[in-house]
Amino acid sequence: MNWIFLNKKNSDEYIEMFARGAGAVPTELETWRYEDSSAPLVIRGIMKHKIIKQCWADQRPFWYMDSGYLGNHKYVKNPRGDKVWHRIVPNNLQHNTVITRPTDRWWKLGMSPVAPKKNGHKILIAAPDEKPCIFYDINLDDWLQTTVNTLKQYTDRPIEIRQRNPNRQTRVTNNMESALKDVHALVTFNSIAATESIMAGVPAFVLAPCNAALPVSNTDLSKIESPWYPDRDFIEIWLSHLAYCQFSNQELADGTALRILQETYNE
Repeated sequence: MNWIFLNKKNSDEYIEMFARGAGAVPTELETWRYEDSSAPLVIRGIMKHKIIKQCWADQRPFWYMDSGYLGNHKYVKNPRGDKVWHRIVPNNLQHNTVITRPTDRWWKLGMSPVAPKKNGHKILIAAPDEKPCIFYDINLDDWLQTTVNTLKQYTDRPIEIRQRNPNRQTRVTNNMESALKDVHALVTFNSIAATESIMAGVPAFVLAPCNAALPVSNTDLSKIESPWYPDRDFIEIWLSHLAYCQFSNQELADGTALRILQETYNE
């Protein structure tokens, strides 16, 4: 295993778990030098944007870790809404394409998508937070103003803006499920709110170049009054795929995550 697991201040417990499962020792980010090796990197968090963009420029392979797509909210199998799932993405921030997978991991999550809802009244904008704005060089106020102005060209529905609360416990309590009530469509940039919206039966419009919900979302705001609703069969194929793209703490540490990644991507 020649992957380099970058560990900021030797304090990233999830990087340490994944490294342990791979039989590797994490590398302290502060003393590591990019040019000393061309080995694949394991990077957690979008604020490592300079390293990620350098990898893209050099076509250097990397694995990106961040919060999982499914199961981190409060529900019967996660009663406190803990962060228990972590996505691992090859050479990108989220999984943009769908690979046909077995359904076993999806069914074990104990979740089910809601039938399409077509009687919502308002438009909900899930605004990007500070970190993706820095990564994509976005001015949030400008992005919101442009998005709202574009929407007003095509709809007279009320538009509500939801800012991401920085406190995780507050987000767990005031979750997207409640925010999506009476919503005709959700509009977002790169947020996992798009996945939550599809799960809730509400069509999503994704405006970022990279979002795991892109295969089941709309991208053209001129279609806001007649959004595409993906069919149930394809949604379940997509969800089965996402379940194979995220891993629990135990799976990071016991090598399951590494095994699935190696089997999937022939590493």
